[in-house]
Amino acid sequence: MYDAIIVGARCAGSATARLLAQRGQRVLLVDRASFPSDTVSTHCITAGGVAQLERWGLLDRVLATNVPAVNSFTLTIGAMELANPLPVDEGAVGSTSPRRTVLDKLLVDAAVEAGAELREGVTFRDVLRDPASGAVVGIVGTTASGEAVEERAAVVIGADGTHSNVAEAVGAERYNLRQSHGSGYYAYFSGFPATAVELAFNKHHFAGVFPTNDEQTCVFAGRAEDDFAAFKDDVDAGHLACLDTASPRLGEWMRSAARESRWYAFRAQECFFRKPFGDGWALVGDAGYYKDPVTGHGITDAFRDAELLANALTSDGGDLASYQARRDDMSAEIYSATQDIADLAWDDNGLVEIFMRFGAAVEKERLEITAF
Repeated sequence: MYDAIIVGARCAGSATARLLAQRGQRVLLVDRASFPSDTVSTHCITAGGVAQLERWGLLDRVLATNVPAVNSFTLTIGAMELANPLPVDEGAVGSTSPRRTVLDKLLVDAAVEAGAELREGVTFRDVLRDPASGAVVGIVGTTASGEAVEERAAVVIGADGTHSNVAEAVGAERYNLRQSHGSGYYAYFSGFPATAVELAFNKHHFAGVFPTNDEQTCVFAGRAEDDFAAFKDDVDAGHLACLDTASPRLGEWMRSAARESRWYAFRAQECFFRKPFGDGWALVGDAGYYKDPVTGHGITDAFRDAELLANALTSDGGDLASYQARRDDMSAEIYSATQDIADLAWDDNGLVEIFMRFGAAVEKERLEITAF
């Protein structure tokens, strides 16, 4: 009998497992992948997430993986180029953007070091329920070799992403739905002379730049979902055309860069909040709350919610209603602004106003996270 079984061992799941294990909980962490393992991601850990990594004693480990600490951010909207529109304390790490093969493995290892039990190659199939009360009391699954897995816990936590099988199994309600409208591709490049995180928007084209491990840069670019088929016909040309439109400077940089990876696609989809708890279960990370990746803020919110959930389960007497209320309150304006950007319905002046809202919400969140 475990105190918690966590399904999904990436950012939200591993962080939650580590925090619970450090507080004396017996934790089982399962994932169908074996680590290191890649996943589609915006990579960026913004200032609030950096503050958590530092508090958790993991920031130095992350930076030791040859990923740069970045304290500059450039926002380009049409002809306007804004340097550091979001506040960063002088000398502080504003963000860092590790590859997920690096970050997820580091977080999994940290959870195991804290005392969590890890089982890789386990696919979740369903929850176990108490026949009398209907409460969730465990999970059933299969190993990579087809052997049955059945384990029980006081709480089952779904940290298994946007299309969460745990959320589906427990019937978690979705609310505050918003449709995204942009799709595109990203890849990793050498010789791309970026020293700052960048976001660029123009004529409903968008691009993002995240310096990552080993002197490579993740560069994403996209446009309206309706144009995705044409984009897909020639990804190299479509990606460069998006960069040229979003920011001619980034397009020019791309012409001197070399692609070092395959292309990774990201598609428009419906974004949501899910009710993140019920009798014997909880959700964390993208399983419980998903916004469009255009603002690159997902990892930070995954870390935030991992700590909110761990606090609720151990320090707040298991008050998961308060976990939901705090998560929703801290997410509301970031979600609203992100989805307004992802609507691709703005003009330049309107987009500046949206980013002012987004920046204020991110700074408010950072201060709240720092005070956890």
